[in-house]
Amino acid sequence: MLRKLRIIFAVAFLLGITLLFLDSSGAVQPWLGWMAKLQFLPACLALNVAVIVGLVLLTLAFGRVYCSVICPLGVFQDGVARLGALSRGRAPYKYKKELKWLRYGVFVLFVAALIAGVQAAVAVLAPYSAYGRIVSAVLHHNSAAVLIVAGVTLVVVGVLAFIGGRTYCNTICPVGTCLSFLARFSAFKPVIDADKCKNCHICEHKCKAQCIDIANHKIDYSRCVDCFDCLENCKFDALKYEYTWGKSFPASRTKTFSPEKKVEKVFSDKGRRAFITGTAIVAGTALLKAQGKKVDGGFAEVLPKRAPERETPLTPPGSKSVKDFYRRCTACQLCVSECPNGVLRPSADLEHLMQPEMGFEKGFCRPECTRCSQLCPAGAIKPIGKEEKTQYHVGTAHVNLDACLSLKGVNCGNCATKCPTGAVTMVESERGLTPVVAEQICIGCGACEYLCPVRPISAITVNGREEHIL
Repeated sequence: MLRKLRIIFAVAFLLGITLLFLDSSGAVQPWLGWMAKLQFLPACLALNVAVIVGLVLLTLAFGRVYCSVICPLGVFQDGVARLGALSRGRAPYKYKKELKWLRYGVFVLFVAALIAGVQAAVAVLAPYSAYGRIVSAVLHHNSAAVLIVAGVTLVVVGVLAFIGGRTYCNTICPVGTCLSFLARFSAFKPVIDADKCKNCHICEHKCKAQCIDIANHKIDYSRCVDCFDCLENCKFDALKYEYTWGKSFPASRTKTFSPEKKVEKVFSDKGRRAFITGTAIVAGTALLKAQGKKVDGGFAEVLPKRAPERETPLTPPGSKSVKDFYRRCTACQLCVSECPNGVLRPSADLEHLMQPEMGFEKGFCRPECTRCSQLCPAGAIKPIGKEEKTQYHVGTAHVNLDACLSLKGVNCGNCATKCPTGAVTMVESERGLTPVVAEQICIGCGACEYLCPVRPISAITVNGREEHIL
């Protein structure tokens, strides 16, 4: 029963989070956005105390349920591991000792990167963000960096899961290592009754975490992810999920295996119910689509817009500053997937690799849209309302007079007529009608840059502000 409940909730979380990344219409955001905010590392970065305390208490009570139910990368591994186990037959796993040097070495490096602000390393190792990049790469593949990292992650995680079940979770994943410190002391645990155990090794062969040492009747609870496969497959009622705090078990429960004891080899293929959740994901990453040149009416070639060199990167309204945004962002790509105007895209800059930045080649940041702020689970973009967004000054527009069409005798003025805040006005000068920007009014939405007909670089461009003004 426990295993069935775990599978139901795990599949629900996997499908829900996958839909969040795949849906660019925003239809599922109000219903499923909370799933993203339950992820452990983003909650820590957002200082979401309620979620952090809830996950800590959940782990102390029931063990690493987070890893087997809530974490999408963990559930994805279960699906791949199931395929691997079926391909290898009756005894796909056996007990292996903990690789402490690798497990804790990666964790120390991860914490060091987090403290030092090396977000590229944090983003690569964070499990929720890794899963987000794999899924979003299917549709939002405008960044070679995201495609490469997502592809490598998919191959590494997939191969490790196919061959060794939860190897990635218990040797590389920093969230799994962090929760393992608490899981050792959880109130409820799977417990082996050595008096009933026939040493058939079925539970050991079914354990994806490879943490059951049946020869010594021990379980490494720091690696156990509470999948309950061992309970489901035990034929002799020797495994129980019990409350263990304050209990003293009979000595027979910890006795070592005696070679003289008759061993009854029983293998069971019970549990054939399909648990292949990987069908929710398109395995592999999409290839970059070559963009052909657009032709206007078959006569004039229209060059595509190209992003200008910005002195300061643009980060979304709701982020306190450029520094705070990139310090918290885990590059999960959720905001990129959900941006309806194509403004957010992964950065190719080495300093902020894969983390989102704003650009206005495909659209502009509409004042009424607050979708990214409502979704960000890491607190890099704070939730803001529509009225509050119009008060956020994230950048300032600047005019390149040498490129402006109005100063070349063309009746344009798009930047002035389309500016939602009235920050751009056309002023008579010696050179003719000149666009002038009132910096104290400009909010950096990018409408002027996007709608400017000058190509490939707009005659009016927006530079970000280091500190956002509210």
